[in-house]
Amino acid sequence: MRREPHAARLPSLGVVLRKLLTIVALGALLASSASGAPRQVLQSTTQELMPGVTYTRQVEFTPRGPVVLDVVTAPKPDGSLYTLAPVLARGQRLTAVEQGLAASATTVGVNGDFFATAGHQPSGIVMRAGALDEAPVTSRSSLGIGPDGTLSSARVSYKGTWQGSGQRRSLDLNLAPVKGHATLYTPSWGASTPVESGVAEAVFSAFPAAQPNQPLQATVTQLVTAGPTPIPPGGAVLVARGLQAQALQADAPVGQRVEIRLTLTPNWSGMASALGGGPLLVAKGKPVFDAKESFDAKVVNQRGARSAVGQLADGRILFVTAEGGRAAYSVGMTSYELAVALARLGAVTAVGLGSGSPAGMVFDGTLLTRPSGGTEQALGDALVLSYAGVWAALPTVAVLSPNGDGVDDTQSFAYKLPRPSRLTAVLTGPAGARVVLADDQEPAGVHALSWDGVGAAEGSWTFTLTATDDAGKPSSAQRTFSLDDTLAALTVTPPASASFQLSRAATVTVTAERRNGTAVATLLNGPLQPATQTVTWDGRGADGKKVPAGPYQIHVVAQSAIGRSELTASMTLP
Repeated sequence: MRREPHAARLPSLGVVLRKLLTIVALGALLASSASGAPRQVLQSTTQELMPGVTYTRQVEFTPRGPVVLDVVTAPKPDGSLYTLAPVLARGQRLTAVEQGLAASATTVGVNGDFFATAGHQPSGIVMRAGALDEAPVTSRSSLGIGPDGTLSSARVSYKGTWQGSGQRRSLDLNLAPVKGHATLYTPSWGASTPVESGVAEAVFSAFPAAQPNQPLQATVTQLVTAGPTPIPPGGAVLVARGLQAQALQADAPVGQRVEIRLTLTPNWSGMASALGGGPLLVAKGKPVFDAKESFDAKVVNQRGARSAVGQLADGRILFVTAEGGRAAYSVGMTSYELAVALARLGAVTAVGLGSGSPAGMVFDGTLLTRPSGGTEQALGDALVLSYAGVWAALPTVAVLSPNGDGVDDTQSFAYKLPRPSRLTAVLTGPAGARVVLADDQEPAGVHALSWDGVGAAEGSWTFTLTATDDAGKPSSAQRTFSLDDTLAALTVTPPASASFQLSRAATVTVTAERRNGTAVATLLNGPLQPATQTVTWDGRGADGKKVPAGPYQIHVVAQSAIGRSELTASMTLP
């Protein structure tokens, strides 16, 4: 047993995601068409991304072509270990957004709302931690996230006003300049106000959180007549144009107290956060055919990549992305087809998010989806589920085989702590076997442990982490693997002879394969007794014809009383 230094990198993350990207789900959960045309579905399994959060990649063949659907199912956000909230991207890719969050949480997310190409400004509401960043679009659905993790959908309207010493006047929030309008710019907009002249700009060095439906009061500390003007951290800038500029100069000189109201109808001041989107896809468990929202018919009726968020009856959250844009890989879905898929997954409510090339899904900073445009796109905002507990990567090997042959002799475990924590890492195995790998106080960050398994019982093993962070918050994570010494010492002797050791009776299959894993010949398939076994390949394929010279591999699979184990060795056929 050997401990690795705390500064160790997370070696298995790429391996985890490569495995995830080969998964194809069991069962037909997609909507092939409104007419219920037959579907042909490939089968596979579901992977756990982090405690309680699973990822499934479903591939279906339909009359219109293949469809790939990525589904994440997560616990109801409790605001403690699990938090669901929008994140402003402002031109970043979702992978970069999540990488920026990696130190404080393990995350999975999808693209957010539609956005303006110039500046990547979200087109609908954004509310974070109860503070409003962007106003809603009344003619489209907005998604509200309650403090208890309950999702709501409504058409929310906005009315903003400001008032100095004179009358109350209308106000935009974090919008690109509109002639004759006044706009409040908070730090959510960026570092400074837009480049403008002939305007009046009132600077508030301190400004309260922009909570909707509340009177927000601040004192003017500077008045300027051109932008850009730096937006103070924790402050704001009120920019007025045309007649509004004249009113601002008269009613809000330096030292004047100004009251601002950002009113939402219905009153969503009790929401923890909110995000623009649409259309409404599922209501009361039923798919919505036409929500009659302000979308061009092409946006909702054309098949392509699109994302959505939904909630199950028990409160669990669904992230769903239909991949698209590639006829030979995934043709995508219409908005209604995605609605049907969500209803079949059990969603009682669901709202669409952005569609087209920005649609995608990311886990811990790495793409789970294949971008429809070939490369990941920058976003205006994203919807991210964050997990603040201890997280464990998949073990580096699925089958530990500590027999000294140099293959899978050591198991490694990588894990992440978002906060300093008291941590225990324990291995449990057959017949009550228990091995303590760690029991100490550890700093936040990525850590690694290793275990050689020498002398341990063969069978199924579980790696369990339990942690209590410096805020007193407990969490745990588990990963499983097997220990199996059935197979050992696979060697290939030129030109095409292979030998291996079998430690117990097993049903053994030996195949000759191309380097990509495609089998060209079966050399052995049947029961064998413990012994050193040898097989020879005559260089012929399954059809009896000689295969071309070049690189191949010998693949041995043994199914024994312990389980399945396998070895692969490269060779070159002359």
